[in-house]
Amino acid sequence: MTLTRAITTAGSSKAKISRAGRRPMTPRRFLTRYVVGIVAILVSIVVFIVPFAFIFLTAAKNPQEASLFEFTLPQEGWYLWENFLTVLQTRDYIILRAFWNSTVLTVVSVAIMVIFSAAVGYVLQRRKSRWNGIVYFFVFAGLIVPPAVVPTIWVLQGIGLFKTMPGMILIEAAFGLSFCILLFRAFVATIPRELDEAAIIDGAGPMRLFFSVVMPLLRPVMVTIIVVQAVRVFNDFTGPLYFLPGDANATVQLTLYNFQSQNLSQWNLLFMDILLITIPPLIMYIFFNRQIVAGLTSGAVKG
Repeated sequence: MTLTRAITTAGSSKAKISRAGRRPMTPRRFLTRYVVGIVAILVSIVVFIVPFAFIFLTAAKNPQEASLFEFTLPQEGWYLWENFLTVLQTRDYIILRAFWNSTVLTVVSVAIMVIFSAAVGYVLQRRKSRWNGIVYFFVFAGLIVPPAVVPTIWVLQGIGLFKTMPGMILIEAAFGLSFCILLFRAFVATIPRELDEAAIIDGAGPMRLFFSVVMPLLRPVMVTIIVVQAVRVFNDFTGPLYFLPGDANATVQLTLYNFQSQNLSQWNLLFMDILLITIPPLIMYIFFNRQIVAGLTSGAVKG
């Protein structure tokens, strides 16, 4: 009986403490908890979803309706499939060649960025030397100094890589290396040095240490870099415009010129082309958004 009463008394005491620990819902707390979140959702809808919906609706209209630029449903029928076939067949299926060129450019340049920036970031973090200051100078210069078009074309012509896919791949990789190096260096700082020492004691050489021990631990930031840089390279417009001209080397962004000129603008086909170009990066961000945030914040505490 005494035990039962004690248990009851303890339970009632915990309930009182729990009720006492709950703060009353004040207007300020309500504003912070609900209203701010609702406003953020509405802003996101206006900034991201409304433009995408406008692109989709315009791509589904005929040329007369699309030229009005109205945010309305198609009034004369849905021309989504017809516009898709027209864009696909334009200039002997140039959109398919453009997707292939953009895919090759993106995959190869991102692979170069990941491997080289991971190695440089690891060396900068683990080995301190007098050369680190010079390397940091060039890394930050790559972030601050804007790309120079004419000197770059002159260099590419000198080495015979102008208007070629390898030259464009090197340019895209060079433009993204600085950001990737800083991100990898910050993440390597979170990896204990004891792992390196244990691998060296077990007989691992420098290459085996990096590729077998360090690289698997860099997977979170690696996913972030792959997604961010892949979207950047895939959506690059000025790079292929200056350094990779010609129909044979056309990328997806350059196909926008097919449906816009000084005398005629086929807005329904132009927006259909934009819709096709937008879908691959959108899918990547939908499936990898958590990995992107985790990789960007992984080296924020220590580094």
